[in-house]
Amino acid sequence: MPANVKPVRPQWAVIGERCLEFLIRLCGISAIIFVLGIFYFVFSKAAPVLFSEHFSLTEFLFSPKWYPTSEINVRYGVLALIVGSLSVTLFAMLLAVPFGLGAAVFVSEFCGPKLKETLKITIELLAAIPSVVWGFIGLTVMNNLIKNMTGADVGLNVLNAGLILALMSVPIIVSIGEDALKAVPDSFREAGIALGATRWQLVYKVLLPAAKTGLLAAVLLGVGRAVGETMAVLMATGHAVHIPTSLLDSVRTLTATIAAELGETQENSDHYRVLFLIGVLLFSITFVINLSADLVIRGIRKK
Repeated sequence: MPANVKPVRPQWAVIGERCLEFLIRLCGISAIIFVLGIFYFVFSKAAPVLFSEHFSLTEFLFSPKWYPTSEINVRYGVLALIVGSLSVTLFAMLLAVPFGLGAAVFVSEFCGPKLKETLKITIELLAAIPSVVWGFIGLTVMNNLIKNMTGADVGLNVLNAGLILALMSVPIIVSIGEDALKAVPDSFREAGIALGATRWQLVYKVLLPAAKTGLLAAVLLGVGRAVGETMAVLMATGHAVHIPTSLLDSVRTLTATIAAELGETQENSDHYRVLFLIGVLLFSITFVINLSADLVIRGIRKK
């Protein structure tokens, strides 16, 4: 065959290649389609009450009074629920992030092969524990421990839920963080050792800056686990609607409110639609968190 003549492929091969390319493109955008579909479903359920005349969005966001079943004066204020969710999540991350990243560094850089396998299996087992089991631990074990150690009347509070959420988030942070550290090329480690760096200097000066994008992703996944958790916080927070002033105060979260009340409301009632509006609020909060993280990551990569 002359060099300037291209081979002719069969027609079925061309069609198959185009179908495969279309399938790959469809798989690539499927996540966007699913997210938009979920948001449309939740928003369509909440839209009637959101645009009704007797509903105030300002009162909904900034009022701490949540009395959806009152026969005299119905009020749908979620400020106490938002503060409760944020307080539990913040306390959980204050515990989970240093322990999770520290464990990831230890597993990746300091422990031997046998210990590493043992720790990784243990971490995976912790991640596999159902959230309702964690809730039972908070309801029974942690409840009594907190009452005995602090003298609080009730052990179902921010402290209890924060500890449980921290334990639930640590396995995710450790797994993703360890993968991010292992993804750093060995040449970085060899260069640091050749320059006389100690093991801690190698971690602090070389590995952490090189893996900071992956470590940030690990932290954000942990935050997402804490924000979206339902059963554990439903059982461990005390389910009291008020703004907490200490770690020993009982609270209620947004997710727990949806789980506790959605099955008991009349379909298409205002209360029913407000619960879906809380879902839209949760969707917006997670979107803002992810968008902020993406902007931070972009700024890190530019540096």
